[in-house]
Amino acid sequence: MVNQKKSDPIQNLPKHEEKICPNCLHIFECKVGSISLCQCTKVTLTLEERDYLAQQFADCLCYQCLEKLAFEYRITKSYKALTWSF
Repeated sequence: MVNQKKSDPIQNLPKHEEKICPNCLHIFECKVGSISLCQCTKVTLTLEERDYLAQQFADCLCYQCLEKLAFEYRITKSYKALTWSF
């Protein structure tokens, strides 16, 4: 009898994946298999910011673009609040 190991679906996930940022077109490494180590976990986004970015982009963004676009969203939101309050 041959000893067969059961396949663990988590172990079958790719540990790292090269992606191209849809915003800046730079190559970055997505760590989908170990998400806690992925560069995207360093960026804190509100649910509103996440929804906005999800509407704009269908795939992962690099760390720099996540930071930049979230900042731009916050600035635009603040600016709109100021200009429409008069």
